[in-house]
Amino acid sequence: MPSKRFKEALKLVDPRKAYPLKDAVETLKKFPRAKFDESVDLAIKLSVDPKQSDQMVRGTVPLPHGSGKKVRILAFAEGTEAEAARAAGAEHVGYKDLIAKIKGGWFDFDVAIATPGTMQEVRKLGKELGPKGLMPNPKTGTVSEDLARAVKEVKAGRVEFKMDKTANLHVVVARASFEAAQILENARAVIEAVLKARPSSAKGAYLNSCTLSTTMSPGVRVDTREFLAA
Repeated sequence: MPSKRFKEALKLVDPRKAYPLKDAVETLKKFPRAKFDESVDLAIKLSVDPKQSDQMVRGTVPLPHGSGKKVRILAFAEGTEAEAARAAGAEHVGYKDLIAKIKGGWFDFDVAIATPGTMQEVRKLGKELGPKGLMPNPKTGTVSEDLARAVKEVKAGRVEFKMDKTANLHVVVARASFEAAQILENARAVIEAVLKARPSSAKGAYLNSCTLSTTMSPGVRVDTREFLAA
């Protein structure tokens, strides 16, 4: 049964209409607020074949205004790299001790970052980190020689996007408490990054649909033509 707040928000949306991104954000800001600071989510449906390895869509994008989410970082590192990661703000820093904890079922972190030198052992955590999308990867900037920089970028609001098995992407772009202009700029940055990540083997249409919503709200369809034209 939809909540009273959801029903009130639903009255503000025309389900037959795709809104320019600016209008979609403004509509979202008019929705009744929950008692907590909801996340603002962007859902994108892609017209690619997820079964084809050369059509995988993934990457990272720095959000101009951050995501508003506190991100707990684990850094696999030793020596000076470990010290640099700790100084940059990583909550958990270590190497084989952390590998052992993860094998024991510990996952008290949101992002894992590693130096190239630790990856030989970290890769052995494929069964633990892989299904949760936590395996460090050079393509997303989470395997780096400069751990301090990688930690700072994640803390500043760099987010990862990765297509799932049904060719959908879900990215948290802001918090409901953000100003409309901040949500707009963050959402635009993500959509543009997804467009740039289009596989060369993808044919025809690429962005099938795009929807903006908060944790507890109905979705607002976004008209992507302004981005396709650009």
